[in-house]
Amino acid sequence: MLRLRTTTGLSVLALAIGIAGTGWLSTLTAGWHGPTSRVATVKPARHALPARTRWHGPVSVVRPHRTLPHRADDAVQAAALAYPSKPELVPLAAPSDTSQPWEALRGHLDGQVLLHVDVDGSGRVSAARLAVSSGDPVLDEHALRSARGWRFAVPADHPGGFSGELPMRFVSQAASP
Repeated sequence: MLRLRTTTGLSVLALAIGIAGTGWLSTLTAGWHGPTSRVATVKPARHALPARTRWHGPVSVVRPHRTLPHRADDAVQAAALAYPSKPELVPLAAPSDTSQPWEALRGHLDGQVLLHVDVDGSGRVSAARLAVSSGDPVLDEHALRSARGWRFAVPADHPGGFSGELPMRFVSQAASP
């Protein structure tokens, strides 16, 4: 019975201290009118490292270099710059496809594939289709399955998502040092 009274007494004491502390803190913030109307904006990272995942073989993403033609005519250059550039596909997470066993892929991991990828507003791949085949249907299917699990950075000017070309190069043997 003594234990119950002690526990009850300490609980009532903690409650009274909590109420008194809340009242005291309320007097310190009486003149505060809440946060300002300015909202802080957070810029996404331009190049984040992909998450470390387990994978079956070396895969590299090939980024084509885009250059404007060098011409003397300023009107042509101004017209080329007037069109907005397509957003670049920047992978944030590139997990490999583990749905196929390694033995089924053996001998089919050399080549290049070009995929057309649709990315939604959260960076997930909503659709992926083959733009240029490697000539090996097993490799093409592996590239499609892999890309469907990837996540990409979504630019601030494309909050609803975007689409782009994703070149992939597969090499079955590690490069010798």
